[in-house]
Amino acid sequence: MAEQEVERHLMVVIGGTGDLMERKLLPAMRRLTERGALHGKVVLLASGRRTSFDDESYREWAREALEAAGMPVDAEDSNWCDRCLHYQSVGDQQPEDFARLQQRIEELEREHDLPGNRIFYMATPPGAFIDTVERLGEAGLSEGPGWTRVVIEKPFGHDLDSARELNARIHRHFREEQIYRIDHYLGKETVQNLLTFRFANMLFESVWNRDRVAAVEVLVAEEIGVGRRGEFYDGVGALRDVVQNHMTQLLSLTAMEIPVEFAADAIRDEKVKVLRSLAPIDPSQVVLGQYARGEVAGEPVPGYTEEEGVAEGSTTETYVALRTYISNWRWQGVPFVLRTGKRLGEKRTQITIHFRCPALALFRAHAQATVHANTLVITLQPDEGFDLCFEVKEPHDPLRLQTHSLRFRYEDAFPELPDAYETLLVDVAQGDQALFVRADEVEHSWRIYTPLLAARSKVYPYEAGSMGPAEAERLLPPTGEVCPL
Repeated sequence: MAEQEVERHLMVVIGGTGDLMERKLLPAMRRLTERGALHGKVVLLASGRRTSFDDESYREWAREALEAAGMPVDAEDSNWCDRCLHYQSVGDQQPEDFARLQQRIEELEREHDLPGNRIFYMATPPGAFIDTVERLGEAGLSEGPGWTRVVIEKPFGHDLDSARELNARIHRHFREEQIYRIDHYLGKETVQNLLTFRFANMLFESVWNRDRVAAVEVLVAEEIGVGRRGEFYDGVGALRDVVQNHMTQLLSLTAMEIPVEFAADAIRDEKVKVLRSLAPIDPSQVVLGQYARGEVAGEPVPGYTEEEGVAEGSTTETYVALRTYISNWRWQGVPFVLRTGKRLGEKRTQITIHFRCPALALFRAHAQATVHANTLVITLQPDEGFDLCFEVKEPHDPLRLQTHSLRFRYEDAFPELPDAYETLLVDVAQGDQALFVRADEVEHSWRIYTPLLAARSKVYPYEAGSMGPAEAERLLPPTGEVCPL
């Protein structure tokens, strides 16, 4: 969101030979350089446990990774790899390994005439990043000749106590203004546009409240199962994996008040206010599910407990539906329904605003004139855009109404949207924290959901390819609500 100049810097990726680097970070860095956003601005030092890699062998690995990501390597790409990519092993991550990492950083800064600005990106498994952060601090790498920033991927803890501990341990070495906690959902252009959509259009902001809105629904539906993440996912579940972070971010952006300025802390202050206003969630208003065998896109798929790495008889939830309320002036009494699941009938992320029915039953004398409540559907993926559904009169008699929509699709106006990681990497380089999660935001979010982890109810089975267990239907706002005559 910021428009600051990107200063020249060194980006150190800890876990630089891992899956995140291979699939996301490296292609994003190459595209940003190609577009000019980071051209000539960044030197990349990958760091990992592999002792067999040196600069040349790492560059060859990177070329193969780019080709696998659908980015054929031409002479320019090869030159970029030779010019910008370097490797330094940290072995078993002992203090002496990080001392050598510090020496290599200083060597590269001299070699490339860099001013000492540094980004440390923790592309490590969740259980390893806090030890890595502490090693960086102990090696004196939390401060440098220029600015120093550290990027941390979710999950940020697994409950309130662990989140507090993580924050405390990180803050021993890095100040909050140095810390960039990434939730890649916030890097999506359509998510960022929620703020513009709301606050630049009085048409919508004027009806964005309990007087006009009957319910708000947030849906994150996935067709895929747990895949190769079975062992990791079985210790996490949908409540931790999606609801506590992605969905709560979408809820807070949808419900927040107007910030005093379009700046990082002003925006994050308002998001935190939403989390502080969320009422305790009644366990009876939560339905958990787990996918069983079924068909997705016409193909048979296994049930969750048949997936690789999943414990036999596991009761880990792959589906969550819950209803919650925000106890503030704008939203008092309006239900917010959050729903997510794996192996559902479609892949879709959307926010639906269900408006109230008209106050006057004007058409009661016309039996054929069925009135439906208006809805606004904000689709974040796929087919990104907006649909505002409203009523129109059919031609001729008798009087009948039809529901139609005003539609906007991003692909019609903007043929190419940047990848979320491209947006977030530029923001880190610019020092803009607006799309990153603050420490108090993490803790307030866990304060909401930790009681539900301890009070988990029955997990209902649902067939893969469906939209979840039937038991969840009682929580959902009515679709296409018919207004009373």
